[in-house]
Amino acid sequence: MVKIQEIEIAATNIKPFIHKTPLIHSSSFSNFAGAEIYLKSENLQKSGSFKVRGAFNKMIGIGENKVIAASMGNHAQAVAYAASKLGKNSKIIMPVSAPIVKVEATKGYGAEIVLHGERFKEALDHSLSYKDHVFIHAFDDEKIIAGQGTVGLEIMDDLDKVDTVLVPVGGGGLISGISIAVKTLSPKTEIIGVQSEAATSAYRSFRDKSIIEVPPSATIADGIAIGRVGERTFEIMNKYVDDIVSVKEDSIAMAIHMFLERLDFVVRGTCE
Repeated sequence: MVKIQEIEIAATNIKPFIHKTPLIHSSSFSNFAGAEIYLKSENLQKSGSFKVRGAFNKMIGIGENKVIAASMGNHAQAVAYAASKLGKNSKIIMPVSAPIVKVEATKGYGAEIVLHGERFKEALDHSLSYKDHVFIHAFDDEKIIAGQGTVGLEIMDDLDKVDTVLVPVGGGGLISGISIAVKTLSPKTEIIGVQSEAATSAYRSFRDKSIIEVPPSATIADGIAIGRVGERTFEIMNKYVDDIVSVKEDSIAMAIHMFLERLDFVVRGTCE
């Protein structure tokens, strides 16, 4: 299992390649929620999401020149961007249902795109057939988890007292890394995962204490349209995460609208 020391090493390794994103206090969200709300603004990160943290941490240690990944879009962009900066060739397998804007953005970072299958699992299975490439998993990899955990280190560095951290959940890479970092530094801080009702593998698995595969439905939170939570991430969530809740699609849409209306932030339904 990933230790905080590995997350600290990751923070040093990826520092030259990423932004330390701001932790922004929102009066509007605080008044709405009846609590002091801070937003970790990974929408301002390189390639548009936290995914680039794990991608760099994994790929910095790879000597081979050719890498491959499967993704709905966010991990795709991160791997393509990291590969371009590290002088590697990237091939990305994306389901045909992936948003066209993410396909084009990934191409823009220099990746070769292969569209295969309707869902993430089909793209994932196909990506594993390329034996001459190093596979970069979207979430179920210790280097990826450690890289994503640097978000947690930054939160704890910027805020003295943290009662609760809310984290979007798909395959579980982000919440796994954050929970290790935060719980190690502040054991009393609650870690709550949030998942769309349209994609509930992590939510159901966490409650049943065993991995349950749930084919996702169409969702505005396309970044977490994952049918099966990771093996490594599931183990970490069981140890460190306090709860996982599911939310309706209407609630996600309302949150996107509030970010735009109150903060002038254009955000995705989720980036996990």
